[in-house]
Amino acid sequence: MVDAGYGSSSRFYERAAAKIAMPPVVYRRGGDGMRTAYAIVDSPLERLLVAATDRGVCAVYMASADDELVQSLKEEYPAAAAIRRSSTALSRWARQIVSHLQGRRPRLDLPLDVQSTAFQWQVWMTLMAIPYGETRTYKEVAASIGKPSAVRAVAHACATNPVSLVIPCHRVVRTTGNPAGYRWGVGRKRALLAAEHRMKDR
Repeated sequence: MVDAGYGSSSRFYERAAAKIAMPPVVYRRGGDGMRTAYAIVDSPLERLLVAATDRGVCAVYMASADDELVQSLKEEYPAAAAIRRSSTALSRWARQIVSHLQGRRPRLDLPLDVQSTAFQWQVWMTLMAIPYGETRTYKEVAASIGKPSAVRAVAHACATNPVSLVIPCHRVVRTTGNPAGYRWGVGRKRALLAAEHRMKDR
């Protein structure tokens, strides 16, 4: 957490709590009543979707085709009141994420509007503290939150992360160093890790 720029653990968790804002009941109802805008842009890892509510970013997805990205968003929030494409509203955040992928912005600090269980929240905040260019094992993440036997649960929390890159689940690997699975494809995970290691060593 110190490496990530936070002066203390209390400051880190206080700031995180303010960012993860979506009420659990809204998420359980498939995003009932929420209004979401999204933008899709080119990135070093093919097409990138960034979606947000009026509170903050609620989805960051990667895929080869725009239709696949939009379908994933609709499946995440099937009861949303509106999901619309925006050509301008999200351009600043999308540019920041693309700059991050290009190595020009090592740290992403965007407002989030995502729902999590207490356990997911612990895991995701631990992931956000992993310094750029470094990795942790699933076992190390589990131990760091005081649940050393919860390795599988940590892996599940990584797999259900809706805001890839902002919450860097790609920085978690197996004890052997193998990248393991990744919601957006193991090839993208390998590319992300390789790029971050290169940029860090410059």
